[in-house]
Amino acid sequence: MPMRDGTILRGAVHRPAGGGRFPALLMRTPYGEDSFRTAPVTPALRAGFAVVLQHCRGRGSSDGEFRPWVDEGADGHDTIVWITAQPWSNGEVVMSGMSYLAGCALQAAATRPPGLKAVVASMTPHDFHDGLKYHGGAFALGSALNWGAFQTMLGLLHAAEAGEDAAAGLAAVLPVLGDQDAAARTLPIGDIPGIPWWHDWTSHVERDAYWEELAETLRHDRVEVPVMHVAGWFDLFLGGTLENHRRLGGPLVIGPWSHLAPGAAGTGRLFFGGAASAQAIELEQRELAFLKGEDTGPAVKIFVMGDDVWRDEEAWPLERAVATPYFLHTGGLLSPEPSSASEPATFTFDPRDPVPTVGGPTLLPDPTNVGPQDQRDVERRPDVLCYSTEVLTCDVEVTGPVSVTLHAETSAASTDWTAKLVDVHPDGRAMSVIDGIVRVTESSGIFTIDLIATSQVFKAGHRIRVEVSSSNFPRFDRNPGTGRIGATEADLVVQRQKVFPDSYVTLPIVPR
Repeated sequence: MPMRDGTILRGAVHRPAGGGRFPALLMRTPYGEDSFRTAPVTPALRAGFAVVLQHCRGRGSSDGEFRPWVDEGADGHDTIVWITAQPWSNGEVVMSGMSYLAGCALQAAATRPPGLKAVVASMTPHDFHDGLKYHGGAFALGSALNWGAFQTMLGLLHAAEAGEDAAAGLAAVLPVLGDQDAAARTLPIGDIPGIPWWHDWTSHVERDAYWEELAETLRHDRVEVPVMHVAGWFDLFLGGTLENHRRLGGPLVIGPWSHLAPGAAGTGRLFFGGAASAQAIELEQRELAFLKGEDTGPAVKIFVMGDDVWRDEEAWPLERAVATPYFLHTGGLLSPEPSSASEPATFTFDPRDPVPTVGGPTLLPDPTNVGPQDQRDVERRPDVLCYSTEVLTCDVEVTGPVSVTLHAETSAASTDWTAKLVDVHPDGRAMSVIDGIVRVTESSGIFTIDLIATSQVFKAGHRIRVEVSSSNFPRFDRNPGTGRIGATEADLVVQRQKVFPDSYVTLPIVPR
């Protein structure tokens, strides 16, 4: 498949055995031959599609250099042109995929290729700076390191298969792959070796021309075809998928899934029942029906955790949800009643001993460190504040966007404020629901931490809890106290923190 610059991309084409002209389902992947084996080829053939599985440039058997996100729009456009010129094509193409593959589809759609009719985009960011490499101003260290090292290895294997000498590259990246925990503690962060794009990601902290150039490849205002969105409550791109849905419209499905286990019935330490799986709601069949223009499903379908049921909705966010503040009382009470006190809660944060990442929307080397996890060990730390409601006498449903607004103060020039929403079970388990972070350069003020969204019923007999601290490592890089991503070990500053009792979490409570 020749691209406009002469580069040859390659892949596999599957066609229904009966012959004829067919619409084509295109999936473009940077993950090599193994990813072809999990593609929905047989269901798509049975639905009447030809299927084109293509390696992105510089991956699999395709020629060229892989540059994350840079070439996918143009290459997707050229591939669609190639498909529509084939004798087995009826001139119509649809695209589907998850994560990077979904990004490829949206980037191609933004070029408005003739013949593209629809896209299914699952678990993918809406922007390459915000929500992918940076969250609330903090660098998404864990996912960037894990994905970057893996992609580097794929590229080196690709080069070796082409007869190139990959020895030096392998020598640089293998130690990083082998011990990512140690690599994550490298200071300055930009000195982590072996990943070709690492310096770009870490040196462009602000949204500058580097990110704006990439953003031009994913212009939502240029996407004209219908898009179906699939998300997971524990996916690191939940915010991106919700933003794609907000900008582009189309049906939305959100399950209790993580990035590495989309469609599973259990995530982290919780099993949500067989009905929670993608198979239970025939998601694959619905996606194919959408791509054929035959979808009759609900506008929004969400899995309500706690009740552990699917529910159809007319729109997202839910109009009937009531944004309700719960205040963070000094002493540890979480209550819808404001505090009459003014004394802050305090803790000391040392970036040499950051709060460890335990669960959440992660993409870390340990695939089990994801989703709902018991936070009791984390909560025993002196640098974690916990605020809990009284034991609930009735169910409380929280469905929609969640944020924490802190009135806070630090002794450092810069600090991070983190927050986590937790479901405390009657047996004492403190199961994480969602979390977020914001990096600030003001010593005091009002700061908002975006926890994205959830649909969680806190059952009678449970308690709602909010944790507040200043790190979540290695999901995010440590703030040395200066805010500089280029800090060395000698630059790390102990930070003395205050959280005032007029701080609050905003919970979108749905009347039961």
